[in-house]
Amino acid sequence: MEKFTLLQGLVAPIDRENVDTDAIIPKQFLKSIRKTGFGSNLFDEWRYLDVGYPGQDPASRRPNPDFVLNQPRYTNASILLTRRNFGCGSSREHAPWALQQYGFRALIAPSFADIFFNNCFKNGLLPIVLPETTVSRLFDAVNALPGYRLSIDLEQQVVITPQGENIAFDVQPFRKYCLLNGFDDIGLTLRHKEKIRAFEAERLAVKPWLAATMPT
Repeated sequence: MEKFTLLQGLVAPIDRENVDTDAIIPKQFLKSIRKTGFGSNLFDEWRYLDVGYPGQDPASRRPNPDFVLNQPRYTNASILLTRRNFGCGSSREHAPWALQQYGFRALIAPSFADIFFNNCFKNGLLPIVLPETTVSRLFDAVNALPGYRLSIDLEQQVVITPQGENIAFDVQPFRKYCLLNGFDDIGLTLRHKEKIRAFEAERLAVKPWLAATMPT
């Protein structure tokens, strides 16, 4: 998982409440259990005028010119600004996969659905909860100024505006530790790989018949 330390990125706004995971990545794209290839279908039913299906060439699609992410001013945005209860609905982990693979590294909203919130941290996304009034103020700034960018300093736990204002946010210490170091669940386990190897060697010395049943 890529480390998250300091992000300086363009902000894209999704001005909707209760954006559910089926809107983030529609159900027909969940057939794949691979963790790659979902970015092209992020917000598929909003981004395109034609019906999407797995395996399509994105170049053959008909983009919806009215959808915010299809507007040139938000090309290569890495910070998504949205409204309350983002990520509600099903527990599909494909939703943060799609957001991350599209290019987003951080999300800002007044609130997130619990399971989606947890899944973000496991996949290198930083969901930031800010007061609703602050989020509304950021929406006004993004809409007024093309190319609006924010800096996010995870170590200091602040969002920094172009005017130099520091907006503090909370993050659970263990989640912060994992993001700063790029540790997903597998990475956390591999910190102890030498102890795991030592345990396996000791166990085989005591119970050598296990070697015949262990995969190589």
